[in-house]
Amino acid sequence: MEIDKNKIDDAVLALLFHSLGRDGRSWKSFDWGAMNRVHEKRFISNPFGKAKSVVLTDEGIERSEQLFRTLFCKPE
Repeated sequence: MEIDKNKIDDAVLALLFHSLGRDGRSWKSFDWGAMNRVHEKRFISNPFGKAKSVVLTDEGIERSEQLFRTLFCKPE
């Protein structure tokens, strides 16, 4: 089985939206490889460090909400 890492990254970004606070921070308790790839796509701040959260960029917040709605919300 070949894993589509882009789909993994999209799911991680959508789940970051789920725990997103008003300050633009989200808990970073996801796979380090995926977090690094999401960072390389410029959706979040650098995930490496002592902080337990990352900051989503404006583009990251917008994309994460779109993905969250697509992947996890029931149709209205």
